[in-house]
This record gives sequence, C-alpha cells and structure tokens, in this order.
Amino acid sequence: MCYYEKKLNTALQNFKETTDDFIFYEDPPSVFSLNSVFCENTLEFYRDYVAKGIPLLLKGACQNWNSTLKWSMDYFMKALPEKIVRVDVTPNGLADGIATRNKDGKEEDFFMLPEEQKMTMKEFIENLQNPKDNYVCYIQSQNSNFYTDYDELHTDIDLTVDWADRLFDKVPDAINFWMGDSRAVTSMHKDPYENVYFVIDGYKDFILIPPTELPFVPYEQYPIGQYKNVTPAGYEMEPQYEDSKKNMINSEIDNSQESKCKGDCHITKPKRSKVSPYKTQPWVAIDPLNPDLKKYPEFARAKVLHARVSKGDCLYLPPLWFHHVRQSHGCIAINYWYDMDYDIKYCCYELLKDLCTI
Repeated sequence: MCYYEKKLNTALQNFKETTDDFIFYEDPPSVFSLNSVFCENTLEFYRDYVAKGIPLLLKGACQNWNSTLKWSMDYFMKALPEKIVRVDVTPNGLADGIATRNKDGKEEDFFMLPEEQKMTMKEFIENLQNPKDNYVCYIQSQNSNFYTDYDELHTDIDLTVDWADRLFDKVPDAINFWMGDSRAVTSMHKDPYENVYFVIDGYKDFILIPPTELPFVPYEQYPIGQYKNVTPAGYEMEPQYEDSKKNMINSEIDNSQESKCKGDCHITKPKRSKVSPYKTQPWVAIDPLNPDLKKYPEFARAKVLHARVSKGDCLYLPPLWFHHVRQSHGCIAINYWYDMDYDIKYCCYELLKDLCTI
C-alpha cells in the first residue's frame, strides 16, 4: 500500500469515527405522533431532523385522509375497473435492480429495467390476487405518475402537504403512486430529494443507510438491460447498446463477411473490443438482505437502520440516504419529492464520493 493510499484510508477511517461520535442515528428512527401542535410548529422538526439530515417516522400522519379510509385492492376493483394503468413487470420483482443473464454459458450481471405493460386496473388487481410465477406487477413509474395518471383520485388526497411545504419552503417536484406485489423489491439506491413517504394501505419495510456511510457501500458499473415480453411462460433480457458502438460492431462484422477469397482460406473473426458495447449504469452492488461480505467485506462496517412504515404513517427520509424497500402484498403508498437544497452538505457529500473513487 502506497503512502497516499494509506493517508486516504486513514482519512476515511477518521471520518467514520467522527460521524459515529457526533451523529446519532436511532434504529429504528425516532417516532413522532403527528398532531396539531406539530403542524403549527415546524421549527422543531427542521432543527432536529431536516437540518441534521436524520429520518423520522411520523405515526398517524395520514390516518384521517380520505385515501387511507377508502383505498384498497377491493376499492380500486369496484371504483376503477376499466381504467388503463401503466404497470412495470419483471420476472423476479427486481425492477431497476441487478440480475444475472446467462447466455451461451456465460453469466453477466445487468442493471435491469422493467417492461412497462398497459392493462386495466381490474387486470392489474387480478394479477395481485392471483400471483403467477415469473410475472411480478408493480405500479412504480416514479415520474409524478399520481399527478399525471390518476386524476380520478385527486379528490381523495392533496396535491401538496401543507406542513412539508412550509418545512422545505417549496412545493413538491413530484408525487408518486405506488402499488404492487409483495415480491416487488426496490433495490438499494439514493435520491436527491426530501422524501415524504405516506403508506395508505398495508406496510413498507425500509432498510436505511446514512450518506456518511458511503465509503462502505460498494458500487459497480453495470451494463443496462431491459426485460421484454415478460409472461408467466418466459421473458427476454435485452441489452441496451450505445448506438455508436453497436454500429461499429455491426460494421466490423459486415466488413469481415465481405472479404472474399478463392480456394481454401481462413477468415479471421473480428476481435471484440474490450470496451463494453452496452450503455452502463453505476449501481449499489450489494443486497442488504443477503450481503456478500466475502466480496465486499467493507459493507460490514456500514451503519444500517430499519423502519416499518404502517398504514396511516409517514416516513421523512432526507436526501442522499440509501434505502431498500419491501412491502406487504397489495400495499398502496404515495410519496412527495421535494428538491433538495444544494448547500454545503451536498458539496461535502460530493467530495466524499470523489475520495471513495480514487
């Protein structure tokens, strides 16, 4: 180990010890019963949680919302049976996650995108009520889909959260609607948003890792693929190519095939470039439910928190926190994304990220 590598490792170790000494993360996160006093006084919330970047579980935050009192699989089956919904479908429940493709005896890990299928709400609910192997359905498009796709439900829920608007001094960037199969898992990732996450029906189980633990959360660069033609009978894993590289490879193959010779001759197959022809995506390389500590021993040093968010509750999740999410079957949730402030905390995080990639 060279001198500078030792200095860097020492600096990261000192950073770990400092955060352990001065930042106290409760596991599970602190619980606060939301009431009228809290709603009128957001200063305490901001001082103790937002300013410090600490998550908080708010019990009963949406227990009296019309949506919480009404929404369920049965309700949607009766109220919106013919509504066309966009559903992300995978064979394994891992949308936007890592999966292994086996082709010609070669295994390769891909960052897999789901296949979007359109179906009626009735068909979607029936898929939840009668789950099939290799066919996992989840409404989770994360593009403010509640605002754009579910106007029939807007009377049941506010398009803004008064106390959160005051807390962050802005309106939400996006409002997302989530509903799906218990086999659907959100892999470990982070978002640049103040996340206010309400569970309307069922429960969600969060695994949380503070951004200060970044040195111990392994990343890898993965080729990007997408599931295609997903049915209970099978599916395809289609890589996404960089256009220029795909054209280059096709050109090389065409040129080699155009080579002509008389009599016996040997045509050398074009050598494939070591540079991946695929689009790539950096992603967290470890599954917190089954961490490979032999391959990534540093993950054992990461501080890991757990939180169950039940029906009627809200989780405040600060920006850049790693989170992995599981759910009860048919769970329904709404979350509001507020853009983070790009202040000194963000700058320090970017510095830490750069140091971790040296």
